[in-house]
Amino acid sequence: MSHRSNSRFNRACNRVIRFMEVVVCVILALLVVDVLWGVFTRFVLNQQSRWTEEVAIYLLIWVSLLGAAVTYAENGHLGVDYLVQKMDTQTRKIGEGAAHLIVLLFAAYGLLYGGFELVSETMMAGQVSPAIGISMAVVYAAVPISGVLFILFAARALYNLPDETAPHDEHEQISDI
Repeated sequence: MSHRSNSRFNRACNRVIRFMEVVVCVILALLVVDVLWGVFTRFVLNQQSRWTEEVAIYLLIWVSLLGAAVTYAENGHLGVDYLVQKMDTQTRKIGEGAAHLIVLLFAAYGLLYGGFELVSETMMAGQVSPAIGISMAVVYAAVPISGVLFILFAARALYNLPDETAPHDEHEQISDI
């Protein structure tokens, strides 16, 4: 683990990760309850609630985007490690740094800036969801929020790039708070 692992920045990031894990779990639980209610009303009551499908879609958007950010922070995303493990430490550090920088730039432009534009335009247009009547800006807010999280976690990954003299631990876990 990097010598910086106990820094104030890392401890703050770890708290954000733990909080986001709880948020993602709560959203996932709500999604399960919503889908079960939709199935119950459809097959037992013979008349599906008109809002359950729409809520499920919106919760899936949120859980996917926020869950992806948390997965990235915990280094749980898919990767091809075979070639990386064959690289020397310096090349590996450069490659990891480049990958995290690309994530940061995409998150900043695509998710944060693009998501902010999407939310702003949706608010100005006054778009409202058909079944539950909430502003679609609330639904689309998951995009810039996940962008902020990806930026934070990519900055953390760049900050914690392994030292050239330290051995690489590909299974580095988040330290307890």
